[in-house]
Parts: sequence; structure tokens; C-alpha cells
Amino acid sequence: MPSPAEISRDIGTFIRDLRNHARISLRELADRAGVSNPYLSQIERGLRKPSAEVLAQLADALRVTPALMYLRAGLLHDHQGHSVLGAIAADPDLTAAQKQSLTQIYETFRRENARSATPTDAPAELEHDQPESASSGRGRTTQKKGQKS
Repeated sequence: MPSPAEISRDIGTFIRDLRNHARISLRELADRAGVSNPYLSQIERGLRKPSAEVLAQLADALRVTPALMYLRAGLLHDHQGHSVLGAIAADPDLTAAQKQSLTQIYETFRRENARSATPTDAPAELEHDQPESASSGRGRTTQKKGQKS
């Protein structure tokens, strides 16, 4: 398990990588997130451990999900589907931009699935393949040539 100093350094490096990829200056990110320049600099260098509130403000300013920031900072444990975010965040072969894109896509899919969740577990594609009763008026009937209805 990483030490608190390692976690602070890791989240700081992660924030700096995101900031550099977004081509935002330290001052500009500090302004967007509502924190001071020196404080943000200390976070990036691993000298300060940001609060959950500051992480959420930085996530918003960097256009990433707060969950990703919390995972990187060790504030969120891998459960309820967040292990995917943890895997994305921990993958050394992905760039900060790739991590950001994958995280946004994943979160978008989760939100869409939560909105379209229905009481039944039947996937949407199967609903179209199921025969419908004649009374519904929605089912399609096919006839062979020469057949009468």
C-alpha cells in the first residue's frame, strides 16, 4: 500500500500531467479551480494533499470526473464499477489524454445506462426480436407469396 507521501506525489503528478496536456498554465488552472497558485504548485509537487473539495474543483477545471481524482488520491476505493476508473488511472501505458478520454466515455456510458434502466433486465436488442401479440398493433407480420391473411 502506498504511503501518504507517495499518494500526494502521485495525485500531484497526475494533476500536472492533465494540466500540461490541456495546455493550461498553473495560474490559469488555479484561477479556474478557485485555489491559489502556491497551493496548486505545492499539490503538483506532492507537498500538500488536497481535500476532496479541492480535488472536485480541479476535476471540474480539468474536465475529468471527480471519481477519477478521488481514486488517484486514494479517497475512493474500487467498488461499484469504479475499478474500471482505477484501472484506467493506474495504467502506465496510457497518456493523460487517453486516460481522460476513456474516463469520460466510461462515465457517459454509466450515466446513459442508469437513465435508460428499466424494471426488466431484457437487453433492448432482444425486445425487437420477440414476437408481439396481434392486439398491440406494433408487431410486423410477414406473408409468403400467395398466402392470404
